[in-house]
Amino acid sequence: MIEKSLYENYQIDFDETITPSNDDYLFIFNEKRELFLDNDKKLPKSLDNFDVNFCFYIGIYKTKKAFVVNVNSNESFYELRDVYELNHDLYHIAGKAVLVNDWYISHQFCGKCGTKTQFDEKDMMLKCPECGQVHYPRIAPAIIVAIRNGEELLMAKHSYHETIRYALIAGFVEPGETIEEAVHREVSEEVGINIKNLEYKKSQSWPFPNSLMLGFAAEYDSGDIKVDGDEILKAKWFKKEEIIRYGSDISISDWLIQDFINNY
Repeated sequence: MIEKSLYENYQIDFDETITPSNDDYLFIFNEKRELFLDNDKKLPKSLDNFDVNFCFYIGIYKTKKAFVVNVNSNESFYELRDVYELNHDLYHIAGKAVLVNDWYISHQFCGKCGTKTQFDEKDMMLKCPECGQVHYPRIAPAIIVAIRNGEELLMAKHSYHETIRYALIAGFVEPGETIEEAVHREVSEEVGINIKNLEYKKSQSWPFPNSLMLGFAAEYDSGDIKVDGDEILKAKWFKKEEIIRYGSDISISDWLIQDFINNY
């Protein structure tokens, strides 16, 4: 998991009128949200030979202008998870760029009245000239929690994880509830137990596709494990030496597991 701030290398800005030069950073995405890297596994210096759908200036990255570019292409680019393994810093800013890419694709027309939207003169926002509806980039908050019972950690087998045997409890925040309520509800729904001493640990931008992951630790309080057999297939307690780690440390989930191992 990347723990340094995005703003160590990046200064936020936005302008639809600025065009790239040969020395700028070009974050080029295809329809599958994959990032183009050249033969040296670096960002390209030019948009030559690309069929460009749109190109937006999104700020300063390492003293140079950065642009998000969407193109038509049948080529296979690099998935963001692969970019992480190649270059953590590049993945960090690419995670920002792909969310801008997604935002524009999804809000070119007003979701309220269907009119073609227009860029705001100041903010990264699309507005409807007909009904006045505004469309900012959307982030979906989600929680993930490491639940401890003495020296054991609760992990569950999720039906949607094909390659991960066991993982932590996680889920999206529902409308009308607090972050803390979301943690208690997800734990109750997925494994049927009650927790206590909920502690916020840290957060992570998670562009798969557009989440903000909020990480917590908690202690077991009461109840027996009972899974629904649909979203959660199995769940059990693991001693730290029994835990099988993920293949990558890209996620806050791995950080929370390591935090448990370090402390218990």
